[in-house]
Amino acid sequence: MYDLKISGGTLVDGSGRPGLRGDLAIVGDRIVALGDCPGPARRTVDATGCLVTPGFVDLHTHYDGQATWDAELAPSSWHGVTTVVMGSCGVGFAPLVRGEEDRLVDLMEGVEDIPGSALAEGIPWGWSRFADYLDQVDALPHAVDLMAHVPHDALRLYVMGDRAAAGEPATPDDVAAMAAELAHALDAGAVGLSIGRTDNHRTAAGRPTPGTEAHRDELMGLAAVFSGRALGVLQAVSDFDQEKGPDRFDGEFDLLEEMAEAAGRPLSISLMQRINVPDQWERMLARVDAAVARGVDLHVQVAPRPIGVLLGLRTTFHPFMGHPSYKAICHLPLAEQVAALKDPSLRARLLAETPDKVAGDGSPMPPLADALLARVGEAAYLMYPLADPPVYEPDLADSIAMRATAAGQPVLEALLDALLEDEGQAMVYFAIFNYLGLNLDVVQQMLSHPRSLIGLSDGGAHVGTICDASFPSTLLSWWARDRPQGRISVEEAVRRLTAEPSDYLGLTDRGRLAPGLLADINIIDHAALCLHRPELHDDLPAGGRRLLQRATGYRATIKSGQLTFEEGRATGAQPGRVVRLGR
Repeated sequence: MYDLKISGGTLVDGSGRPGLRGDLAIVGDRIVALGDCPGPARRTVDATGCLVTPGFVDLHTHYDGQATWDAELAPSSWHGVTTVVMGSCGVGFAPLVRGEEDRLVDLMEGVEDIPGSALAEGIPWGWSRFADYLDQVDALPHAVDLMAHVPHDALRLYVMGDRAAAGEPATPDDVAAMAAELAHALDAGAVGLSIGRTDNHRTAAGRPTPGTEAHRDELMGLAAVFSGRALGVLQAVSDFDQEKGPDRFDGEFDLLEEMAEAAGRPLSISLMQRINVPDQWERMLARVDAAVARGVDLHVQVAPRPIGVLLGLRTTFHPFMGHPSYKAICHLPLAEQVAALKDPSLRARLLAETPDKVAGDGSPMPPLADALLARVGEAAYLMYPLADPPVYEPDLADSIAMRATAAGQPVLEALLDALLEDEGQAMVYFAIFNYLGLNLDVVQQMLSHPRSLIGLSDGGAHVGTICDASFPSTLLSWWARDRPQGRISVEEAVRRLTAEPSDYLGLTDRGRLAPGLLADINIIDHAALCLHRPELHDDLPAGGRRLLQRATGYRATIKSGQLTFEEGRATGAQPGRVVRLGR
């Protein structure tokens, strides 16, 4: 007798092959049969009219803190994700010198926009080495499986302390100590090493992150730890400094390429069309192609929609937060703020003011905040009122800039009106990266590149400005169903979310529907799949605020043979574990 049978669905197995109508049978945590499954089952789920797919694998999240207090791992688990990889971009909470937890909280708050008070109150701590952290997370219940990179910034602080925070070069002894801890972590099942080399990442106090300017000898010493290993990946984010000159770009890319070559393992790099260097993504892909041609295993992580921020009176950032008149009322409840901002005298004063600087030392806001305030008239062409359901490839005519023109208003006034809609609950979508052409054609080119991976969702991070953990739903609904041109097949979309990331990570027990593999499965009403507008919830530890986004159309999600979600709601089953690579 089967424990669970899914009947009548279209089996899209993750291989990219056309889906086939049939049944799927599960015993324990494994798939045991597909197609014709005539035996009886303790429970049968009718999937008629639905897709039956493998569970999705998210390569790029920041649930490092949330994993210690939240079994559900929302919102990723709401979008068919059954395996998450955390510890991305060089930041995380292990290894750790006991008593210096605040260093890592300050780092994560600044880089990933997670309230420091939520991290300080929510994380139980108690570990030092990375292997201890994995053990402690694994002892907690979860609805999804978790994997973790060793974050370079935490590793550097663990070994070098104040010298790491000050950005000092590592000594040979420092590099040896970091390499030893990295090797220990990989032996304990860490998925790999992540590094962050971008000026956009700052601590909550506005300082550069510890590993931003790490020297070549240090990075090559860490890469050497992977040499001869059959498993493990590297992940990197970098500015490449192209705006400082072409030599800086090539020098930085040379370094990452050398790391991948020395490690002998795959390395993925964040790819996006950046607003200040709009052609850099093409140079990156050209360098990737050249490296792959000579045998270096490079990949790029790509987002399936614009990379932007949500602006609202209750989000982390909006364009009026530096205005003296707004700062005088920002402490008021939302309804009172809205009433004040509708007052003609305060409104006129606000719109005429020169805002104070909001980014820099002592502020978690990035320099982008002040750049936005200085050039809001231009930026408004990339700002769109966020509808329900949200539109992630919006028309220029719907932009704040064009709305202002149509109404004969100054842009700043039109932006204020947009934020005051829905009694101040409205949000504006600012499509900063990947949308300079006012469409997703650039993203289409990125997605079609043979070395691209779906990534950059940042699940669990930037909780007051984005909610991109819903990327799988965007890929399946917009790219595989609704986009007028440049669509991909459903089967290809599923492959990109399942088999492809599993193969990249070296996972052989998931990512496909086949007998003997883990029963990580989604049942999706593809015709009805629909994203809803993100909403703010004050449900983090210490009352912290975060954006959450739901979708309809996910009939059920099964993790390791157990129904974890039905019609988008958690069942209470929590079979998730920490996945130890190589074990």
